[in-house]
Amino acid sequence: MEATKPSSTAPQDRRQRKARQTRNALATAAVDLILERGLAATTVEAIAERADVTRRTFSRLFAGKEDAALDFVRGDGDRINALLRDRPAAEPPLLAYRRAVRDWLADRDDPAWHLRPRMRRLLALLDSEPALFAAYERIRVDAQEESIRILADRLGTDDVLDVRPAVVVDAAAGVLTAALRIWARGASGHDHDSAAEDLAALVERAYDALTHEAASAVSYDTPEK
Repeated sequence: MEATKPSSTAPQDRRQRKARQTRNALATAAVDLILERGLAATTVEAIAERADVTRRTFSRLFAGKEDAALDFVRGDGDRINALLRDRPAAEPPLLAYRRAVRDWLADRDDPAWHLRPRMRRLLALLDSEPALFAAYERIRVDAQEESIRILADRLGTDDVLDVRPAVVVDAAAGVLTAALRIWARGASGHDHDSAAEDLAALVERAYDALTHEAASAVSYDTPEK
C-alpha cells in the first residue's frame, strides 16, 4: 500500500495564518497606541514592540502607522467587493452595491471594522488628523477602483469608456462614507449592539435619501407633455 504523501499546502496554510496573525497584531497595536497616546506620540517602533515583532517586520507589511491602524478598513473594503461579486447578475448595479454593504454590516460572526470596540473613536479622528485621513482616502479609493472593475464586468462594459460603473460606485460609496462619518461623530456611549443597529439603520436611511433625490431629479427634469 502506497504511503500517503503529506500535503504541501499545510505548511503554506500555517505560514499564511501566521502572517495574518502578525498583521492583525500590528494593526491592533497601532489602534490601541493611537487611541492611548495620540497619533503624533505613537511611533512605529512602539507599535512593533507592542505587537512583539521587529521594526523590519512592520516595514515589510505597512507603509506607516496610519496604514497599520486602518488595515481593518482595507479588509472590509475587500469583503464588500467580495459580496458585490456574489450579488445576482440581474440586480441593478446600485442595488447590488447597497445590498453588498447591507450584508457586510449584518455579519455578526465577523463584524465590520467600524463595529469593533473603540473603532468609532478612531474613525472620529479622521476629522482632526490629516495624515490619518489621507491614509483612509487611499484605502477607500483602492477599494472603489476594484468595485468599478467588478461592476464593469457585471455590465459587460469597459470601466474606462463607460461612465456608469464609476458613477454608481462613486455615488454608492459616497453615501456609505457620509453615513460612517455622521455615525462616528455621534454619541460615543453606545454599546456594541446598539452601535451596530444605529449604523445599519443610518446607512439604510442614507441610501433611501440617495434614491429619493435621484427619483425627484428625474421627475423634475421630465418635460411636460
